[in-house]
Amino acid sequence: MRYISTRGQAPALNFEDVLLAGLATDGGLYVPENLPRFTQEEIASWAGLPYHELAFRVMRPFVTGSIPDADFKKILEETYGVFSHNAVAPLRQLNGNEWVLELFHGPTLAFKDFALQLLGRLLDYVLEKRGERVVIVGATSGDTGSAAIEGCKHCENVDIFILHPHNRVSEVQRRQMTTIFGENIHNIAIEGNFDDCQEMVKASFADQSFLKGTRLVAVNSINWARIMAQIVYYFYAALQLGGPARSVSFSVPTGNFGDIFAGYLARNMGLPINQLIVATNRNDILHRFMSGNQYVKETLHATLSPSMDIMVSSNFERLLFDLHGRNGAAIAGLMDTFKQGGGFSVEQERWTEARKLFDSLAVDDAQTCETIAEVFEQTGELLDPHTAIGVKAARECRRSLDIPMVILGTAHPVKFPDAVEKAGVGKALELPAHLSDLFERDERCTVLPNDLKAVQAFVSQHGNRGKPL
Repeated sequence: MRYISTRGQAPALNFEDVLLAGLATDGGLYVPENLPRFTQEEIASWAGLPYHELAFRVMRPFVTGSIPDADFKKILEETYGVFSHNAVAPLRQLNGNEWVLELFHGPTLAFKDFALQLLGRLLDYVLEKRGERVVIVGATSGDTGSAAIEGCKHCENVDIFILHPHNRVSEVQRRQMTTIFGENIHNIAIEGNFDDCQEMVKASFADQSFLKGTRLVAVNSINWARIMAQIVYYFYAALQLGGPARSVSFSVPTGNFGDIFAGYLARNMGLPINQLIVATNRNDILHRFMSGNQYVKETLHATLSPSMDIMVSSNFERLLFDLHGRNGAAIAGLMDTFKQGGGFSVEQERWTEARKLFDSLAVDDAQTCETIAEVFEQTGELLDPHTAIGVKAARECRRSLDIPMVILGTAHPVKFPDAVEKAGVGKALELPAHLSDLFERDERCTVLPNDLKAVQAFVSQHGNRGKPL
C-alpha cells in the first residue's frame, strides 16, 4: 500500500513512513493511493467477529508490506483488550430504529482511544525496529490530548508535548492530561483557542529545524493511522444491525472532519451507508459548506461541546481531494485561497456530489441541553453534549425512518458536568473506578503565550526525557 499527498507534490510513502510523517512535505495530507474494496459476501462473513479480529480484516490492506500479519494481530488484540466493555463498541437503542454507538469505553472515556491506543503501539513497534526517537507535538480541543498521552505514555522512544487552549477544556479533560506524569510527557496550556494550537502544530511540521535533527510525529487526525482505526467501528455497527444486507445511516459529531471522513471511506470500501450527517455546534464551518457551499472561516466561540470548538477542519481537505478527482494542484490552489482570503466555494457539480451522501446541522448550546434532557426523560440514557448534538442532527436530517440511524457516542457524559447540569438532569455523575481519584491527583502543566517561538523553545529545551534536544 502506497500513500499520496492531497496536494500532489510530495513523494508517495509506505505505511511505516506515513505513520511517522504526519503532514506531507507539500503541506498536504496523506491518503491511500488506492482504497481497498470488500465484496458484500466478504463483509457478511465478518458478522460475529470480536472487535480486534474485525479490525484486522478491515485495516490489514493499509499496513500490507510494513507489518507482518502475526505482529499486527497481536498489536490489535492488545489495543482493544484495554477497553472496559467486552463488546468494545456496544450499541444502545434509543428508540425503534435509532441507536447510539458507545465509543467511550476506552481508558480516557472518548472515541479518540480507538485510534490513539493503536497509534501508541504502532509507534513503539516501528521506532524500536528502526532504532529511532521522535517528538510528538499535538493540539487538542479536549479529548485527543488525554488519549494521546494515555496511548503513548509507555513509549520508550517518544517525547510527547500536548497543546490545549488555556481554560477552554473541561476540568475532567484537563485533569486527564495533566495528572499523568512522566519524563517524556509535557502539557502546555496556550493562551489562545484550539485553532491557534493547531496552527502552531502545522507550522512546526513545516519547519522542524528547532528540533535539531529529531523528527516530529503527528497524533492529531492528520495522521493517517487515526483515520484508519476509525473506519473499523462503522463496519462493526453495521454488522450488528443487519449489514451489509441492509443500509445504515450515521450521524457524527465532528469538528475536524476526521471521524466522519472515516465513515465516508467505509462506504467507499463497500459498506452500504445511506447517509452521513455532519453534526456540529455553533462553530459551523462544515455545516455552512454542506448546506450552502460556503467554506468560510469565522470567529471561534467557546461552547458546551468544546471538542468541536474548531473553525478550520483539517481533514476536510481529504474529502475535497476526492471531490476534485484527486487533483493535487486544484487542492493546493483551494488551500492557498483559504489561507489568503479565509474562505472558498467549490464548483456546483462538486458540491452537489457531496450532498448526495452528506447532510448537516449546527446545534447551539440551548438545543444541546434540550436534547440531553429530552433523551434522559424518554430513555434514562444520559448523553454527553457532543453525542446530544449527534442525536439532534439525526432527528432533524434523517432521510428515511426505515434505515437504522446510528449516532456516534463520542464521549462519556462524566467528562462534561457543566452541560449535564445546565440540561437540568438530576443525575449524579460518577467517574469510573480507574479515574475515581482524578480530582485529588496532582497536576503538572505549563502555561505559555500564544507564540510559536516560545512553544518551540520549550519543546527544544524539554525534549529527550528532560534533556535539551
